[in-house]
Amino acid sequence: MQKRIKDIPVNVLPAGTREGIMIARTSIHGLPNSKEVERSHRDNGYVFILQEKGTTHIEIDFQIHQITASSVIYINPNQIHRLIGFENATMSTWMITSENLQPEYLKLLEGLTPVDALVLDEQTFTMISETATLCVQFSKRKQEKLFGSILKESCNTLIALVISQYLAQHQTTDKTSRFGVVTKAFKLLLEKDFATVKTPGAYAKRLNISTPYLNECVKATTGNSVSEHIQQRVILEAKRLLFYSSKSVKEIAGQLGYADYSYFTRLFVKLTGITPITFRSKNFD
Repeated sequence: MQKRIKDIPVNVLPAGTREGIMIARTSIHGLPNSKEVERSHRDNGYVFILQEKGTTHIEIDFQIHQITASSVIYINPNQIHRLIGFENATMSTWMITSENLQPEYLKLLEGLTPVDALVLDEQTFTMISETATLCVQFSKRKQEKLFGSILKESCNTLIALVISQYLAQHQTTDKTSRFGVVTKAFKLLLEKDFATVKTPGAYAKRLNISTPYLNECVKATTGNSVSEHIQQRVILEAKRLLFYSSKSVKEIAGQLGYADYSYFTRLFVKLTGITPITFRSKNFD
């Protein structure tokens, strides 16, 4: 059982790294060697793990993932995660903050959340692994006059390679249709504003389309209505805060935009079948 704290911790890059970018290759077997990654946390950047050998066990938003070679996974800054252990693992890991990402890549990454580990074919894995090797080497050449630019551009190239693989795997006819375009735009807005914007009409207005058309697009593409997406995103954040922080249910309701504590509780029960207090007790008792 993990100790609850008032706020979910956010890990930042260690001192001595280039501000906003970190990349390293590590080999490890057994438990994590850092309390900062062993505890449940968020990161202040976009994290990628390229599993080159062995297996990494990691928990992301209440789900245990076993990342095996040869695969890659992307973790969004909003996702809560912790490293559990390693089995003869070698991986390249990199983190980059939003201001260091090319705007095009940043937008694409936000549209990919959440994702599972992506298994890579041999040729693609070799290409990404070799690119990661170059980035690691660049990160050590701090004497270069353009060190910051070299590291930033090389890491963006590496991220572009990973994004392209995710896009290739998840591309479907629906996603390239008008319905898919609208749904993706809605999801981007939802991820940004779920705590303050709660109605389908408000999202439709921001997208300059009618509410019925927004619902039609989202329902056809995902199988769920706009209202269901809004509620599910709110409840995911509520679960994160209940599980990983010691904030009261009333505080959590307020943080998620519900001044009416009883309404928030009823919504939580409707979507999970249990009260927020029961959910917290079930996971910590």
